[in-house]
Amino acid sequence: MFDRHQAGEQAVLVHIDFPQENAREDLQEFEMLVSSAGVNCLTVVTGKRDTPHSKFFVGSGKAEEIADAVKLYDADVILFNHILSPSQEKNLEALCECRVLDRTTLILDIFAQRARTHEGKMQVELAQLKHMSTRLIRGWTHLERQKGGIGLRGPGETQLETDRRLLRERMHSIRGRLEKVEKQRFQGRRARSRAEIPTVSLVGYTNAGKSTLFNRITNASVYAADQLFATLDPTLRKIHIKDVGRVILADTVGFIRHLPHDLVAAFKATLTETREADLQLHVVDIADERRSENIASVDAVLEEIEANDIPQLLVCNKIDSLADVAPRIDRDENGKPIRVWLSARANIGIELLSQALTELLATEVVKHTLKIPPIAGKLRGTLYELNCINSESYDDDGNCLLDVTLPLREWNKLLKAGKSDIETFIQH
Repeated sequence: MFDRHQAGEQAVLVHIDFPQENAREDLQEFEMLVSSAGVNCLTVVTGKRDTPHSKFFVGSGKAEEIADAVKLYDADVILFNHILSPSQEKNLEALCECRVLDRTTLILDIFAQRARTHEGKMQVELAQLKHMSTRLIRGWTHLERQKGGIGLRGPGETQLETDRRLLRERMHSIRGRLEKVEKQRFQGRRARSRAEIPTVSLVGYTNAGKSTLFNRITNASVYAADQLFATLDPTLRKIHIKDVGRVILADTVGFIRHLPHDLVAAFKATLTETREADLQLHVVDIADERRSENIASVDAVLEEIEANDIPQLLVCNKIDSLADVAPRIDRDENGKPIRVWLSARANIGIELLSQALTELLATEVVKHTLKIPPIAGKLRGTLYELNCINSESYDDDGNCLLDVTLPLREWNKLLKAGKSDIETFIQH
């Protein structure tokens, strides 16, 4: 929907420091966003203000400095590390004779480049349309009534009104299709709930290493890269946890400071996997100097999507980037795991994460020795699928002797399914 950044597009970046914490942005993160969008940074114009200027956001002198930088470097676009009003964008474009995009538009553009699934593309388009609906005035200077005459009589709307109506219709259409996707996701979650399969959701700041950890645990090949928003579309995989059984692990989109509200709303269906999980693995880049602020930003988004009351395990990732930090599990006063220190990329401490998941998710465990006759060999295959067999041997009559350990819920499901009268095979 927006002008897509082409590879090698040249940009002047603008970053202003404000004293208020809620208005402050991070320059290093902004440069990473620009790089993730495939834009080449020519120069960075910085400054300080107490409050944004109503006309240019920056002061008039700083606006002239930006215009001079555009001419000096022959820039294609000006990127602001802040949210601009439509009138501020329009005034800056008129002064600098160059396209002006704010932080929200930049993030939306990155999302548009990253979305792979049909659902992800619809979610991004909806967010773009909502953002664009407030900025239509930028594209039109001919706001007169549509011309009359034979073949040219319009419906009596201005061009702006026509565009707004078309936007509303398109947004309504996308919302309807996303509601269908949400219903499909709900059916999937309900089926998992009926099967009593716990769901663990990976959450965290963008580029914290969630997809790398996901691939390490599941042996999957989800796209993982050292860039912001490498993952947009949720990926679910089934894994096996000792004494827990089958678990669904969900990899979700990363969060960022001041994530545009339209994006949070558009990705509501995707983030539902996070909201309805049994446990959240909050992945943190422990080598990042801004880790405390990143954790706070993630917690703020979780609160916005009403997912802040779900049990959480902090995963301190990338310990290979720090000196003298060994993999370990931190526990609370009751001995319950609260933090796991590991490195997904270096494959350090992954077994500790499995141990912590076992402790947090394991319910009552059933242990039995089963004597399975040759005629019930299919049951043996089922138990192997559940990965619950500790040892196996055979007696002189050809019966299979199995020592099994599995969660009570899995055992009850076997009983309910009537697996060859399994209770008759128990050895006391």
